[in-house]
Amino acid sequence: MSWWNWQSALDALPLLLQGFGTTLVATIGGTVIAVFLGLLIAVLLRTLPAWVNWLPKLVVAFIRNTPLIVQLVFIYTLFSMNETLIQVPALTVGILVIGIHYSTYMSESYRAGIDAVPQGQWEAISALSLPPVRSFRSIVLPQALRATVPSLGNYAVAMFKDTPFLMAIYVTELVRTAEQIGGRTFAYTEAFTLAGLIFLAASYPTSLLIRRLEKSLATY
Repeated sequence: MSWWNWQSALDALPLLLQGFGTTLVATIGGTVIAVFLGLLIAVLLRTLPAWVNWLPKLVVAFIRNTPLIVQLVFIYTLFSMNETLIQVPALTVGILVIGIHYSTYMSESYRAGIDAVPQGQWEAISALSLPPVRSFRSIVLPQALRATVPSLGNYAVAMFKDTPFLMAIYVTELVRTAEQIGGRTFAYTEAFTLAGLIFLAASYPTSLLIRRLEKSLATY
């Protein structure tokens, strides 16, 4: 085929897999941050008094409603151009920003899960006068997480597909690797086709597993 060179594809594959490793690191690191920070945000927004609550709500709304790529470039530029700040590697900046960005979405999933806890459970907590930390840890969160886990998984897949934005701050993830290969060898078709197939091979089975988990939790 004149538009496809198998040798170029074979030569590109090892480098693309290295870039995929960076993509996985960014996805896993960002997911860990988003899962725990999202839970913290959801609990804080539910427990803080109204006169304080407006500030974190404003911050969450700002992060959620501004483009991820703008946040990445701004934070990276802030650390790389300002000599008075600690120099942070681009991948670390990317993991932190993408994790914080998606934590604002995951906090909504947690909030919906907490709100779905039956009213009778809240009445029982009040009747038993359980401490807030114990009531959330032992009663509320186990029930809320059952309804929340599938949506968290969907956000993790979405985060994985958003990792190409990291190329804006010069992180050599999968798509940037494909771009570099194309720039050196002019095998753009092979490099980007293989990159797309790698994304598909990783995200599609994961989405099927999440869908299966969602069905199993719904019947639990």
